[in-house]
Amino acid sequence: MDLNDVIFGHRSIRDYEDREVSQELLEQIIDAGIRASSSGNMQSYSIIVTKDKELKRKLYTAHMEQSMVVDAPILLTFCADFNRMRKWLMLNDAPVHFDNYMSFMIGAIDASLAAQNCALAAENAGLGICYMGSTLANCDQIGKLLNLPPNVVPVVGYSLGYPAENPAPRDRLPRHGIVHYDQYHDYSEEEILEIYKDRNEKGWKRYMDIPRLKEMTERLGLKNLAQVYTIAKYTKESHIEFSQTVLNYLEKQNFMNNDD
Repeated sequence: MDLNDVIFGHRSIRDYEDREVSQELLEQIIDAGIRASSSGNMQSYSIIVTKDKELKRKLYTAHMEQSMVVDAPILLTFCADFNRMRKWLMLNDAPVHFDNYMSFMIGAIDASLAAQNCALAAENAGLGICYMGSTLANCDQIGKLLNLPPNVVPVVGYSLGYPAENPAPRDRLPRHGIVHYDQYHDYSEEEILEIYKDRNEKGWKRYMDIPRLKEMTERLGLKNLAQVYTIAKYTKESHIEFSQTVLNYLEKQNFMNNDD
């Protein structure tokens, strides 16, 4: 496929065919991820491929009971990983650190870059993916199930397989609402309303067209898409809870040694 066709044809796939992905194709996809940019070429990430059905059933709960976790033939979990690097440093009589928040962020960025390379390669091969924010939100549960050692934290994950659906592409904010030249240009109220005009209309229509989503919005008394995001999907309470989960897990996994 043409690269632009792959990029602009992206959609989240939640329903999959009962069809295996060949090991050869899987390795091609992973090799694309390995070629991603990496800070200092340290490649401070690891990729965990999960096919085992019993393990996927356990991960289903940690991933907030999203159906694609058990329906897709493969789950890919991309982890920030300085465990491997630290062991190499030790074997070469070099200072062993990379156990602070900055190190986690480097690993998280490396993992995200690798994940997107794999995603593009997968979609180019006719496969579908669906990113799962639960990977980071419930990193402690997922880390335990994946047997992650210290200095390894799950950051990005998605389902992978042959699509059994063809959903319409979702809308995106306009370019002029996202891109800033030279310096950040803060938004006026009028600009905000214009930038989000299509999102307000199309996003709300999507919620009204899907019976279970419409029922939820009516039950909660929601009047617009902004309320959907903040009252139903991403509440302050849930974000505070997930924030604490991540911070606690970073400390447990030896990434919070930030003092001199």
